[in-house]
Amino acid sequence: MRALRIGLVILVVLAGLFVAADRIAVNLAEDEVAKKLKGELGSASSGDPEVSIEGFPFLTQVAAKELDKVTAQVKGVTAKAGGREVRLSEVSMEATDVALSDNFSSAVADHATGTVHLSYKDLSNAADEGVRVSYGGKSKSGKDQVKVSASVTVPLIGKTIERSVYSTVSVTGGKTVRLHADEVPGSKIPGIEKTIREKIDFDRTIDKLPEGLKLEKVDADKDGVNLSMEGTGVHLAG
Repeated sequence: MRALRIGLVILVVLAGLFVAADRIAVNLAEDEVAKKLKGELGSASSGDPEVSIEGFPFLTQVAAKELDKVTAQVKGVTAKAGGREVRLSEVSMEATDVALSDNFSSAVADHATGTVHLSYKDLSNAADEGVRVSYGGKSKSGKDQVKVSASVTVPLIGKTIERSVYSTVSVTGGKTVRLHADEVPGSKIPGIEKTIREKIDFDRTIDKLPEGLKLEKVDADKDGVNLSMEGTGVHLAG
């Protein structure tokens, strides 16, 4: 019985040491991934990435070269959209069944989801000169609206007028965010709708999305717009 008790104590101690080593290893791995992500973003990011590698034990996942789940969050990322720089307030991603290869330099997720948050100030900066994007409150159906305001010169009357419209925000082609006015005030005046729409309707394509990841939908709220991403066979590195 005494030998059995000693054996159990040894097993408990060894298990504790394994758990401690496993947690140290995963913490080191998370730090390394965050550093690499920060290095790839460079000056395009104003914040330090937060990375979490989930699943236990971690060391057996490394041995099998497949991670159960990896989550990452980065704030203040600068991207290119339609040739213009646009600041993404926050980018988050969750990837599952991540296969590692090429000496751990390549990582492909079986499935990944993510969100991108853009403030209205950032959306205004991505729009044409003189165009302002803001929260438009609730529509009659209770849906959050986006308000777009701009000064436009109407050639027919030779005057500059200020117009504000409520626009629908959508995604198209897996990479592009589109703002389209639901209705243009004064559209019965010849040429005015075309002139206003040329100013306030616009598409912005976000470049450098990870291969396999596509924009799926967009929702607006009082703080900005939230883009949802999803994909399979998503190349996270390599």
